[in-house]
Amino acid sequence: MILYFCKRILYGIPVLITVATLTFGIMHLVPGGPFDTEKKLPPEIIANIEAKYHLNEPLVTQYFLYMKQVLQGDLGPSYKYIGRDVSDIIAETFPVSLTLGLCAVVVILGLGIPGGIIAAYWRNSAIDRSCVFLATLGISVPSFVLGTVLVWGLSHKLHWLPPALWEGPRHVVMPAFALGAGYAGYIARLTRTTILDVLASDYIRTARAKGLSEPVVLLKHALKNSIYPVVSVMGPLIAGLVTGSFVIEFIFSIPGMGSFFITAVTNRDYPLIMGVTLVYAVLIVLANIVVDMMYAWLDPRVSLGK
Repeated sequence: MILYFCKRILYGIPVLITVATLTFGIMHLVPGGPFDTEKKLPPEIIANIEAKYHLNEPLVTQYFLYMKQVLQGDLGPSYKYIGRDVSDIIAETFPVSLTLGLCAVVVILGLGIPGGIIAAYWRNSAIDRSCVFLATLGISVPSFVLGTVLVWGLSHKLHWLPPALWEGPRHVVMPAFALGAGYAGYIARLTRTTILDVLASDYIRTARAKGLSEPVVLLKHALKNSIYPVVSVMGPLIAGLVTGSFVIEFIFSIPGMGSFFITAVTNRDYPLIMGVTLVYAVLIVLANIVVDMMYAWLDPRVSLGK
């Protein structure tokens, strides 16, 4: 297991280098620069700033200088947050995005899997159709629309929850639900479909022939063998949620990586854009490795060595 993990980490290094290279190239293809402002700065000041951050060097030289810094564990200084390093900003904002992402995962698993199980158990009934309708509604409504509706209804009309900021457990409820509701609908539909496929298997018919009750057949025999597609989806999904939803953090004024990333893109803060993108890429690589390892844990027939 440890050998497999180390090998997959080594395989992930070229992926990270490719992501860094593409992100670096795309950033510099976008018109404008990090120090372009409405009020033009004197040419002497612009020249000094560009020399300080090596922006006067050829693009290839800038790339290799940045990659050298990254290999040394230095993500560089932020262009817009003067006096702050990108590593410090990520260290400060990542726990916020992590908390929001994990709370959204709880919403996804707490609503999606039970919803799929209930729909499969009462298939072709009014309960099944209601679950499918709610799941489809969750998938169809964008998270920023749902977040706006929640703020309007639960905050401004009913005054049950605070509309924004990040100051306590009550501030987590609406953004976590807005972030996780759509994915919960997708997981519910996926769980329902895979359980119904498994219920048509021969060993399920054998279990029923032995006199086992339908709940036992569903939860003990069918659920475990139908969970693999959900595990495959949840790996990269958790990585994306943990790094923070850019739009949700912006709507609810949450000081996570997402809100800083939006500001960085607007201000052409190249080091901060690169830093957040690399963190996201690392989490995606790790999530895929964990998913493969969970396959081996759930199914002894899966051999990681092969």
